[in-house]
Amino acid sequence: MSKAFIASVLQESLDITGVAASQAAEHLITAIVRDLKKEGGFTLPSFGTFTVKKTKARKALNPRTGEPVKVKAGKTVRFKASPNLKKAV
Repeated sequence: MSKAFIASVLQESLDITGVAASQAAEHLITAIVRDLKKEGGFTLPSFGTFTVKKTKARKALNPRTGEPVKVKAGKTVRFKASPNLKKAV
């Protein structure tokens, strides 16, 4: 799913211009990212839950050379589908 797809769905369902739909999609994505940063998670009822998880620093292997590489600690976003989404798919 892309921002353009979200904008086209908004445009068709709300009968608005493409520019307004694109702005609405951008604002939606920005709000989700802001909530993930602030709260550490975001839930869309009947769809699923996004959570921010911390990753530890670790050693990995470079797939091209096979040499060990240090990977810094960071954050990643995880998604857990709701039971309704699992049934639908």
